[in-house]
Amino acid sequence: MIAVRTRAWWRATLALCLGSFLVFINLYAPQPLLPALRETYEVSTLGTSLVMSVATLALAASLLLFGPLSDAIGRDAIMRLTLLAAGLLSLGLAFAPNFETLLAMRALQGFVLGGLPAVAIAWMGDEFERPALLSAVGFYIGANSLGGISGRVVGGAVAEVGGAPVSFLVVGAMTLGGLLLFWKLLPPARAFTPRHFELRSALADLGGHLGNPLLLGAYLLGGLNFLIFINQYSYITFRLAEAPFGLGTRTLGLIFLTYLGGTLGSSLSGRLASRWSQPVCMMLGIMMLFGGTAVTLAGSLAWIITGLTLNAFGFFLAHAMASSWVGRRARSARGSASALYLVFYYTGASLGGFWLEPFWRIAGWDGVALASWLILAVTLGLAAWLWRCECREHQEAELAPASLPQTSSRRSTRPQADL
Repeated sequence: MIAVRTRAWWRATLALCLGSFLVFINLYAPQPLLPALRETYEVSTLGTSLVMSVATLALAASLLLFGPLSDAIGRDAIMRLTLLAAGLLSLGLAFAPNFETLLAMRALQGFVLGGLPAVAIAWMGDEFERPALLSAVGFYIGANSLGGISGRVVGGAVAEVGGAPVSFLVVGAMTLGGLLLFWKLLPPARAFTPRHFELRSALADLGGHLGNPLLLGAYLLGGLNFLIFINQYSYITFRLAEAPFGLGTRTLGLIFLTYLGGTLGSSLSGRLASRWSQPVCMMLGIMMLFGGTAVTLAGSLAWIITGLTLNAFGFFLAHAMASSWVGRRARSARGSASALYLVFYYTGASLGGFWLEPFWRIAGWDGVALASWLILAVTLGLAAWLWRCECREHQEAELAPASLPQTSSRRSTRPQADL
């Protein structure tokens, strides 16, 4: 097993962080373009948001394949080949002739983008010791946020100069270049034990994970939090593109630099988890999401940016804790357990527009904030429940050793009494 801070740990962590960075560059590059796409193709706000939703929904669906498949054939090849396909599809998006074709290619790209997220944390769970896993997951999720930032900043800046096709070409070229380094850095798996893939067994594994309340709670928490967080960014671009702000595509892309708050939050997650339990850290992150959303109600752009930064810190802290909770709590088939977490995660992202759109139409950004708080109240309750379950487990573990000698003593005295 790989120990924390060793050379092997740094090499593996860097490779997986790079892979994560490339995935999220591809996934989120179109997001700052949504207001412009709405005008270009003359579609509704909800219709335009499908550019993001179809990709995240396809990604969620792909996890049901890649997670169990990785438990059978290994994780390395899946990560490498799906990254290659994602880069090639980014190049292909530059030549999409119409909006329908763009959506279809985005759906296919979303599907292959699921390859690395489905198995990366499971790879860590196989190869890393527990302290190494907690620290690596924090860096890995920090790379998620950096990839999201870079995709949006690059997508917005390049599109303002050369249009969306050039933006897709640049992202595709970055992906293929980064893939070469990823391929070289990722060490071969040494602790992985393959399992013969059987559909019935895979479905049984998924059913077992869903039947585990401690895993299901983390799945719902991650999916509902992401439903709010990622779709807030989509609707904030519509708000900031309109009066009185009137921001252009390039400036809207820079708004996503607030994701740096998430990079910090996820990077600190391992340190915080060493002081407090993971569910407590989840609660802390969700309360930050409550507060950050309230700050975004201000009419000042500076305060809106502050609120988005606080949201990013809180969300990625909670996400890092929930995903590592799944990796630790899954006793078998870690690939499918981690994949199922991400199924909930990205399904939440794809459905968020349908939840927020009615509130947006009725009350604008104030309505989006209200809809966000309603969901966050649910996830805060889930985190509190996980914390109570963990406390109960610790109490039972402390009581169990004390009860064993008493049981032994009672058993030894009964024969004497019978005599």
